[in-house]
Amino acid sequence: MCAKNTDTADIETKGYCHYKSTNGIKRHLLVDVLGNPYFVKCTAANMSDDDGLVAIIKAHIEYFLGLPKGHRITILLDNGYHKEYLEEELEKIDERLRNKIKIAISAKITPEQKAKSKEENPSKQGFVVIFKRWIVERTNAWINQCRVLWKNCEGLLETSETKIRICAIRLILRRIA
Repeated sequence: MCAKNTDTADIETKGYCHYKSTNGIKRHLLVDVLGNPYFVKCTAANMSDDDGLVAIIKAHIEYFLGLPKGHRITILLDNGYHKEYLEEELEKIDERLRNKIKIAISAKITPEQKAKSKEENPSKQGFVVIFKRWIVERTNAWINQCRVLWKNCEGLLETSETKIRICAIRLILRRIA
């Protein structure tokens, strides 16, 4: 997810995302099946999604290597990621990650599935939910509700990451209450 920079943002945080035509930062999130953020990494917007995921894994390698034997985490990604590249990068970081992390790309919606969705509910047009992928999109929407995260005004990427974590804590506490 890209966030626009303001004039007060530091030059370190500036990058241009050609895909979204945005000058700012990218927020890379790893979430659980409920949408709670596990890991957060903010980078300049010119960093690719693949490299952002690799940066998250490098930053939290102790967590992944510390998983119990036989326990494997599946990271479900959208079609903007490149599975082969990510598997090669994981191999370069540490060979043991091959047994700890499984990379899976979510399936694209076929025209037949889209037509079936329209038949089931003719009033529904456009957006079709992709199985499990909507979880991270919902988390992005929750995070964007925090006013301080609409735009990036921070001089350090770590400050943006901390604000995302605080927002996530607020969301979790709201669910508990």
